[in-house]
Amino acid sequence: MTEPAQPEPTLGDNDPRKLVRSATPEDQRAPHPLYCVWEITLACDLGCKHCGSRAGPARPGELTTEGCLDVVRELDELGVREVTLIGGEAYLREDWDVIAAEITRRGMVCGITTGARNLNPERLARAVDAGVRTISVSIDGLERVHDAQRGVAGSWRAAVDAAERIAQTPIRLATNTQINRLSMPELPALAQLLGDFGCKAWQIQLTVPMGHGADRPDLLLQPYELLELYPLLVWIKEQRLDPRGVRLFPGNNIGYFGPYEAALRYGGDQGAHWQGCSAGEWTLGLEADGKIKGCPSLPSERWTGGYLGRDALADVVRGTPELTYLKGRTVDDLWGFCHGCYYADVCKAGCTWTSYVFFGRDGNNPYCIHRAMERERAGQRERLVLAEAAPGTPFDNGRFDAVLEPVSRDASTASDPTVLGFPLADVLQLDPHGPGVWDEDALWRVLGGRSRKGGRALALGQLSLERPSTPSQPTDSRSDP
Repeated sequence: MTEPAQPEPTLGDNDPRKLVRSATPEDQRAPHPLYCVWEITLACDLGCKHCGSRAGPARPGELTTEGCLDVVRELDELGVREVTLIGGEAYLREDWDVIAAEITRRGMVCGITTGARNLNPERLARAVDAGVRTISVSIDGLERVHDAQRGVAGSWRAAVDAAERIAQTPIRLATNTQINRLSMPELPALAQLLGDFGCKAWQIQLTVPMGHGADRPDLLLQPYELLELYPLLVWIKEQRLDPRGVRLFPGNNIGYFGPYEAALRYGGDQGAHWQGCSAGEWTLGLEADGKIKGCPSLPSERWTGGYLGRDALADVVRGTPELTYLKGRTVDDLWGFCHGCYYADVCKAGCTWTSYVFFGRDGNNPYCIHRAMERERAGQRERLVLAEAAPGTPFDNGRFDAVLEPVSRDASTASDPTVLGFPLADVLQLDPHGPGVWDEDALWRVLGGRSRKGGRALALGQLSLERPSTPSQPTDSRSDP
């Protein structure tokens, strides 16, 4: 049993070295996973249009309570210090608090990430009793956009109500947000809302084409749109978050380097920076049927190294190529733009998940602000075009082509700043409790989706999305990304 984890530091000190999951000098001498994200069930009470795992029904063969408690023991013996329980929706598994309590008893920090549609007072009280330290509520924009993306009318109101309840308990309230075409213009208003109900930490990440997200390419940002996003994020951090004590935690696909690294990275003002993908070395991802991966987001078919209950967790972590490959990745393993990048030896193509789900191959990441800025300096921009649809299984992906397009100097220096075409002044004045910038017709166009499976209605709140969608065809010639 590990020593009891020390209380999470006050986030106001902005020092990543004090976070429970950060590696100590002793850890650096013998690297091992410190943080685990564990899907304990695939059952879900939402219908999220970007869900990478295509959650809904529980998986066949999900681990028993006894099996889960044995996994907690293995995590402890491996030296893991923090575990986040996810789903699907973790609380839909009746023994979720038994698992959480055992994580706590063994001295590890337990957190939960939730859509919170049914995180009622009784379940919240069980989380407090189990010693859960942090609950992160998923909020993906203002009410209309959130409900549309989450697939259930009223889900935004439920999430906000749950967040307000959490803030009144000993559990630290955090939030997380998918950044995509729908949520991006509403981020400033959402940031204001988070401060209003007492959020302490906000994790953001870019929506990528995995699972349901792979069926909706129009939901995704194009790489050149990062040129609008990153200055907006800095403004949000400095004007809406820092003054109210909300700490920003960019996810692993927010980056990399350039003028925004120090401004956005947690601890960036103290020299912290992106140091490459940590999958398998410092992090683990576990699935409800026992799959073991180096990161919870990595596609399962390619990145599963073993199975809980069949294989010893420590042996999988230390001895399988799926979990050890990334530790030894070098610049020679990179390709495309990333291979010749100035930051290649440190960055190593950023987030492996993002690279893989776009191109079906790791080592070349199109979601990079440095890359977008370099393209702009060369009078170019990069556009991602769906080339092969995803098959329609959990954690699946299709394949995109990258198209290089010329951009005129006049087109890149518009006089009036906008955010995805909306005037910046309007975006900054959005009411957090208002309807937002998108109407229902626009939501339908973006979220309608297309999939190899097809033939099923996709609910958008109370709106049916059975109408056919006709993607525009690219007219540009393809080039090496």
